[in-house]
Amino acid sequence: MRRPALDGMLLASADPERLSRWYAAALDPEADTVAGDYRVFTFGGFHLIVDTRSDISDKNPEPGRFILNFDVADARAVVDRMNGLGVSWLAELEDRDGSLFATAIDPDGNYVQIIQLSEEHRAAM
Repeated sequence: MRRPALDGMLLASADPERLSRWYAAALDPEADTVAGDYRVFTFGGFHLIVDTRSDISDKNPEPGRFILNFDVADARAVVDRMNGLGVSWLAELEDRDGSLFATAIDPDGNYVQIIQLSEEHRAAM
């Protein structure tokens, strides 16, 4: 029997159009498709599906419950692109022993972490 594979996640929003525009502009997905009422972004084989739900609020009341981690080749360039969009930062870009980390807040209040691991940290994993 094949083991389960994590393929994606549904990110519900009271304003899926606004949230979709943000993810498309801020993170430059490999693919950006519309499937019915869903907006599907592909990042490294992982699918981030944006949809709406009637049982959620405008802002995530517990944004630390999950954090979307994006492995990037150039954290500084991604942070610059996000700054151009007026992104709010939970944690500004910082160097942690050669690896770069920053945590942005998307328009719904979710935490989005940008990570550029050093070759040394990648080898240790």
